Amino acid sequence: MTSHDTRTRQLPQGVGRLTGPWWAFIAIASAVLLFGVYAYWRQASGGLGETALADTGTMGGATWGLYVVMVEYFIGVSFAGVAIAALARVFHIADLKPVTRIAELLTVGSLLVGLAAVLIDLGHPARGLWHLLLYARPQSAFFATFTLVGVGLLLASLVYLFLGGRRDAAIMATYESRLNWYHRWWASGYTDTGPERERHMRAMFWLSIGIVPLLVVSLSTEGLVFGLQVGRPGWFGSMQAPDFLVLAAASGVANLIVLAAMVRRALGKAGEAVESAFPWLGRILLAAALAGLYFMVVEMVSLLYATPADERLIAEALLTGVYAPITWLSFGLMLIGLAILTRLAAKRAWHVGPLVLASVLVSISAFAERYLTVVPSQTHGMLLPYEIGAYFPNWLEIAVGAGLFALGALLIGLFIKVFPAIPMTDEEEVSAHA
Repeated sequence: MTSHDTRTRQLPQGVGRLTGPWWAFIAIASAVLLFGVYAYWRQASGGLGETALADTGTMGGATWGLYVVMVEYFIGVSFAGVAIAALARVFHIADLKPVTRIAELLTVGSLLVGLAAVLIDLGHPARGLWHLLLYARPQSAFFATFTLVGVGLLLASLVYLFLGGRRDAAIMATYESRLNWYHRWWASGYTDTGPERERHMRAMFWLSIGIVPLLVVSLSTEGLVFGLQVGRPGWFGSMQAPDFLVLAAASGVANLIVLAAMVRRALGKAGEAVESAFPWLGRILLAAALAGLYFMVVEMVSLLYATPADERLIAEALLTGVYAPITWLSFGLMLIGLAILTRLAAKRAWHVGPLVLASVLVSISAFAERYLTVVPSQTHGMLLPYEIGAYFPNWLEIAVGAGLFALGALLIGLFIKVFPAIPMTDEEEVSAHA
């Protein structure tokens, strides 16, 4: 065995090491992604008429369906990732440091998938982007959705991920491996001298300070896209922006917990470093889920008590009608997730298994709640004398949606094989120079 091969095998955290389970994961995710690409090809060839989407009112359908639900969900998930990383750096929370890169990676992956869903929903992405350049109105909440929320937040998150990984890239570049060129590119000449490290930490601190207000404005803008539509019962109101923030925090932290648990299992002994973060993440998720449940209860009470006729139509659809199964499923899953989290908090024992279960339940509940935000006000929310409509995604939309989930999973899975998913420890740094 050559020295080159020996050093490649010694890359920390399994970087560059392609195991059987990893190949199986890549094969399954790639198959789902390819099927999603095929479904999108069908849609692009035949137009959005291939989907279950239809005009509201005259065609009795919904022009915003599963794709827009995924936009709102994934952009919401991105909120918690970089927010947790910024929180750890601003307040020097050592227990959260091991999950900062996982959080940043979750943000970047979620934003990429969310932006892909925006383009897929356009039907003609190239024409939509061209018209954005020609006719954009900066004062419009729709303009802000793609620019500030999508491109702006994605650019800031990429810079955040890049700067946060330069020191580890410089360490990884000392290994003789097939990935050496990539690590040297990422390090970009960083040598970790005292003055250089101080400048780097100062830049990360101020970027952390600046990115949190950007997150709040971005997610609030997402809510305002719905809340500012005066002629649409069920949407117009001041609760949309804070509701989006709360559910974004809950779904984002829930996904971060699941991803951190998967990284912990995949990395073996090296992954044990993330254990210290689970109590913090569990408590944050408990607070966010409680706030989310509060918003659900307030919405239900508002729908049940003295609502106008048009709002009453949506209320009946949500609570006893066609959307009732989704409504009560969302509410029930949130309650069960909260019960698990409360029990863990009471026992002060944040076991990973129950915490992951609670996170999955909260995440599904948040996705269902986003569905209930987007769809019912289109099928049951017309102020004009149209018949009640209906919408449920067909196989093509579900396949494209599954492909988007697979795309996010592939991006993360590939990343952890070319770069450490957890910030490197002093022991790993010493090993690199040994």
